[in-house]
Amino acid sequence: MKDLDTLIASMQPELQPGVYVFASLPHDAPLTGAGVVATFREREGVTVVMEEGAATAAGLTPLFRAAWITLTVHSDLDAVGLTAAFAGALGAAGISCNVMAAAYHDHLFVPFDDAGRAMDALLKLQQGR
Repeated sequence: MKDLDTLIASMQPELQPGVYVFASLPHDAPLTGAGVVATFREREGVTVVMEEGAATAAGLTPLFRAAWITLTVHSDLDAVGLTAAFAGALGAAGISCNVMAAAYHDHLFVPFDDAGRAMDALLKLQQGR
């Protein structure tokens, strides 16, 4: 789906249970799938997003503690404006957001303590308020 108005009206944000953390690993560090939600290889190392408990068990130092919100609308990877719209709504509420786009959905990682306010801001955006 590409139509911005339809995407926003159909976002249906869903707060995933649990606490997630971002951490960085050296390129040669072994990476198990336990609790890992996403990875991204950067020049400085491999960024992992994973369940907090799994990160703690692995002895990783969290860089960011987050709540995970999935926009359940099936958005096309080449759709224009959705990221700007929800980033603007969250920014207006004073909430930082780290976004990961996957094949079917956008996934937002917001500060864990701001999860409720983030959901409120996204639902207001969806409802056109």
